Amino acid sequence: MNSPSSKLFVRTELIPAKAPPLSEIGLTKWVRENLFSNTINSILTILSLFLIYWLLAQILPWITQGVWEADSLNECRKLRESIGENTNVACWAVINERWNQLLFGFYPPESYWRPIFALILFGFAISPVLFTTVRKELYILTFTSPFLCYWLLWGDSIWGPVSAAFSFLLGILLFQQISRSKLSILSVPITFVFVVSYWFFLLTPVAEQLDSFIPISLTYIPSKEFGGFMLALIIGITGIILSLPIGILLALGRQSKLLVINKICVFFIEIIRGVPLIVWLFTASLLLNYFLPPGTNFDLMLRVVIMVTLFASAYMAEVIRGGLAALPVGQHEGSSSLGLNYWQSMRLIILPQALKISIPGIVNTFIGLFKDTTLVVFIGLLDPIGLSNAIRATTDWNGIYWELFIFIGLLFFVCCFSMSRYSQFLERRLQTEHR
Repeated sequence: MNSPSSKLFVRTELIPAKAPPLSEIGLTKWVRENLFSNTINSILTILSLFLIYWLLAQILPWITQGVWEADSLNECRKLRESIGENTNVACWAVINERWNQLLFGFYPPESYWRPIFALILFGFAISPVLFTTVRKELYILTFTSPFLCYWLLWGDSIWGPVSAAFSFLLGILLFQQISRSKLSILSVPITFVFVVSYWFFLLTPVAEQLDSFIPISLTYIPSKEFGGFMLALIIGITGIILSLPIGILLALGRQSKLLVINKICVFFIEIIRGVPLIVWLFTASLLLNYFLPPGTNFDLMLRVVIMVTLFASAYMAEVIRGGLAALPVGQHEGSSSLGLNYWQSMRLIILPQALKISIPGIVNTFIGLFKDTTLVVFIGLLDPIGLSNAIRATTDWNGIYWELFIFIGLLFFVCCFSMSRYSQFLERRLQTEHR
């Protein structure tokens, strides 16, 4: 009990906040918690720092003091000796001299602007798909860019790609009409048959008629002159773009209650996944011609693109099927209660959620596909690896090794790392769970 003389005191103002100790904020906190949290971690951190220092001390001089101006490996070696006896530095001159060849293969130098412009065009076309902040008017460019890029790269008459684009436009309109009818379940196969029939019977006559009225063309460049990193980009980007929708259809077909569609999709997926990609590439290169009519000219690069796309789509189908299986049954029941048909339910409710779940697996498949483009060297296409072998086989650069493969590896790393970072960005943007 307080004495009568004691007085009660209530503070009327807040105590001013004090800065937290340095050990609890910023870099100091991170270092203490992650690098020196205990004795074992401290020892491992010190050993790791020493190892990193030793590696950098060995590698950095080799990279930074390299020779950039030389016409041959022998000249590089003479310049090395001028720096110091037994000096070991990189001979980057091979990259400097064969830069265009590594990037474009045997593409005509006067036409280098065409693949460069096609790449820039593709960048603008894909931007509204990747980023929501980009103006939606660019979707027109998204639809037309595949045909324009094809025309820029291969050349010849522009009306061939225009006629092909027209067939897809008619296919989209036909799909929309059938999906609203009682035959909605058959909308995909009917649209597919229509587009394929157009390509076989109408594409060339329509293109020739248009070309006779308004001739617009570029110099034709055959596929055998494509090579280098440009070839890897063409095969990789085409395979990535086409494998996703095909994989979605295969995943839906594998879950279909229609026995024929289900078994066809299962058979396709298991056959494709059960055989290595290199075998399918040899099949496309050597065996496919035996099953085609005599005199049929089926471009090797087109055959490779088809095989790479089908191979990736089989893996993509299983990734997406995993996303579909992760959704609760209530999502399907809820879409049915809203009166949506099958394709509306998939487009508006089911697939957006399934694809969101499957983002890591989808991007992982994309990265694997892009790296697998180097396998085309075994069937005679001069990708960056194939060109590096050709360069090292010349008398000027016979004996060069690390410089070429480091450069090629860096190009692939930049592309794959960019896809990985975009995947993480997309996951964060689509994150809706409360944490």
